Amino acid sequence: MTKRVVTLAHYYTQPEIQQMADKVGDSLELSLYAKEANADIIVFAGVRFMAETAKILNPQAEVILPDAGSTCSLVTQTDVAALAKWRKQHPDHVHVSYINSSAEHKALSDWIVTSRNVDDIIAHLYAEGKKVIFSPDRNMGGYLNYQYGYDMPLWSAVCEVHDKFNEAALDEAFAVAGAEKYLIAHPESPLPVLKKADYVGSTSGMLNWVKQFSGSPDAVIFVATEDGILYNMGLARPDLDLRQAPIYAGCQCNSCPYMKMNTIEAVKRAQQGVGLRIDYLSREQMDAARLPIERMLEFSQRYYA
Repeated sequence: MTKRVVTLAHYYTQPEIQQMADKVGDSLELSLYAKEANADIIVFAGVRFMAETAKILNPQAEVILPDAGSTCSLVTQTDVAALAKWRKQHPDHVHVSYINSSAEHKALSDWIVTSRNVDDIIAHLYAEGKKVIFSPDRNMGGYLNYQYGYDMPLWSAVCEVHDKFNEAALDEAFAVAGAEKYLIAHPESPLPVLKKADYVGSTSGMLNWVKQFSGSPDAVIFVATEDGILYNMGLARPDLDLRQAPIYAGCQCNSCPYMKMNTIEAVKRAQQGVGLRIDYLSREQMDAARLPIERMLEFSQRYYA
């Protein structure tokens, strides 16, 4: 019997990879899709933590990552043993973890969040009188502390792509951009960049902001996130002047090297069953990691319905 293969691709993959996918989206969209996918094989054109999340949510499916090297700096910068000790230092806090984390990391968490729902979930926890520790992204956590006056203790890891955006390069770009310019930014960016932004939000949130933009056709819109989303934004609004935010003077060239490991050849091989199989997680690990993910998904389906 022919196996049903479903291919998922993140917005940060190359356009030709997105065109090969059954579903293109951000972390939350792809998590929801993976959970309900009627698939024998899920090919996840993204990075390893995304493929692990798909396996945790749909353990009956065989999940394949096209390239074993597709990781994330938020994962590689986090020592899980040290994280466990840090969590024990805050026994009266709820541990909220960004979805950009390993399965072992998720298993040490009370809630998982994405960049789309992190504001609402943490606000919900504070409204219930809870105290929160946040990991692994210190930029995202720092922005939340700044924006809402929280006092969350933060883990210290960063996305190596977003952390390159900087205030000085933006100031220089803004100075020559014309009268009307905007900045939209992903919350993994450094706080000085986020303070300048007209909109801070998830990948899908930034895409929707561009789709709904009603300002001057001569405006310049700088986008502080991985360059893959510029493809989707350009398809949606070819009339706009969309530019990736610079990382230093004159440079608009900020790509995630791990996402770009998802080549056409690698994805085709994965669709034939060749790649990194996510079969190394124990049942106990998956059960422990699934609980905070399901908590997030239940909240999101109820809150955003």
